[in-house]
Amino acid sequence: MKTAIDRRKFIRLTAAGGGAVFMSGLYGGAGAAPMGAAASGAGKDDFFFVQLSDTHWGFSGPPNPDAENTLKKAVASVNGLPIKPDFIVFTGDLTHTTDDPKERRQRMAGFKEIVSALEVKQIYFMPGEHDASLDNGAAFKENFGKTRYTFDHKGVHFIVLDNVSDPGAKIGDEQLAWLKDDLAKQNKDARIVVFTHRPLFDLVPQWDWATRDGDQAIALLMPYSNVTVFYGHIHQEHHHHTGHIAHHAAKSLIFPLPEPGSQDRRDPLAWNAASPIRGLGFREVQAAAGADYDINEFPVTRVRS
Repeated sequence: MKTAIDRRKFIRLTAAGGGAVFMSGLYGGAGAAPMGAAASGAGKDDFFFVQLSDTHWGFSGPPNPDAENTLKKAVASVNGLPIKPDFIVFTGDLTHTTDDPKERRQRMAGFKEIVSALEVKQIYFMPGEHDASLDNGAAFKENFGKTRYTFDHKGVHFIVLDNVSDPGAKIGDEQLAWLKDDLAKQNKDARIVVFTHRPLFDLVPQWDWATRDGDQAIALLMPYSNVTVFYGHIHQEHHHHTGHIAHHAAKSLIFPLPEPGSQDRRDPLAWNAASPIRGLGFREVQAAAGADYDINEFPVTRVRS
């Protein structure tokens, strides 16, 4: 178990290494109370995980002329963390889209080879629309397994939702029924984390930054008092609340996109040779027993230990 002293030391180490921005109080909704004794029993220890998103392996173009190396640098950065995470989750768009089924599978194989160097026991994968929308997730399932699933870790219930395999950007009635059934097994004060690729709420629908039936998923989650959603897709850090549910978007590992609705098109921000990692990064999330989550953002550079 990592103690509170360990975590404070970790924050000092990473801040000294140049790259962590400490953010606190982001667990649950605004003003959400810390978990009480009834919800912090045996098996609910401190832990932390790393979220990486939108690696787009196979992309090439002016927005990132170093695209062949960025993912490898991110792997080195995560391996350089002074404390190893309990697990790592990739929240979609592992590969860049291609109409060629053979090339799609080759890109997935290349991605798997690179991330196999991550020094962590458990890695969770989920698809983005670049991985799954052209074949309803067939190639993703061949390489990574299920596109939706749940798991539990030290008192937190994790739900991975697939809102990308349907080319219409929907979760779908069958998966919503699956979600409803899973939630029915949880206490109303259970600690629940949801991973999606697209945002569940309408951020910028005209940019495809929404899930058409995401409001139905949010309605199913709303009766639960301790829910947090982590997603990707928009290639930038972003924080939003629907009622008491907090939604946190992650940075990309390929190129940044403009602020939501700031311009007509969501074209990638231009490459800046003077600041080649601008807007690129990953995060670690600390889940402390009986306390709020803490989020720390890192750039795609090796973290000094």
